[in-house]
Amino acid sequence: MGSKNKLKRFNENATFKNVIQPAREEVVSHFKYQGKWNEFFGNDHPITLELGCGKGEYTVALARKYPNRNFIGIDIQGARFWRGAKTALEEGLNNVAFMRTQIELVDAAFAESEIQEIWITFPDPQMKYKRTKHRMTNPEFLVKYKRILQPNGIVNLKTDSEFMHGYTLGLLQGRGEEILYAHHDVYSNTESPDEVTATQTFYEKQYLEIGKAITYIKFRLH
Repeated sequence: MGSKNKLKRFNENATFKNVIQPAREEVVSHFKYQGKWNEFFGNDHPITLELGCGKGEYTVALARKYPNRNFIGIDIQGARFWRGAKTALEEGLNNVAFMRTQIELVDAAFAESEIQEIWITFPDPQMKYKRTKHRMTNPEFLVKYKRILQPNGIVNLKTDSEFMHGYTLGLLQGRGEEILYAHHDVYSNTESPDEVTATQTFYEKQYLEIGKAITYIKFRLH
């Protein structure tokens, strides 16, 4: 994407009522919507997050499907989620928001038990050992997710990375977490949940075109 196009999208994001772009300091010190996201949406509907949302395909698709739930896509790349934010506005989806911030600040952006469900869609697997701290299902991230999730909250991991799938499964089993569903190739399994196969991200379509298997894990943290 050209820098001119990126700048145009950044400028448009600033005018979108469904986009929030706080400074890092603002999130860390005292974020105004932490524990008060119901005020942003104007209702008390349950909230689902898409972390590392990219173009926001899941955020928008789930919002269409569940009008009585709220959805927030989070990514540091605002030029990417511009597409999702714009689509939501064009379709009049008032249950959608996008937030530009780092994923590691998620427990500063949301209060304890404020979230019902989390989707992690095609994260960078960070395969090198020294990058373990950046893997979005590492123990530190799981602690953050558990804090903001309601007691029976769900986490979904969808990835093309066998490494990420195996790493996460092993970690969850070692910690005694509740694995509700896991499969290494969801499109070859007729029993895969509809939400997993009905929506395909931009990158997922590219992976499928070259015959790459898509993996999925659904779990609860205790």
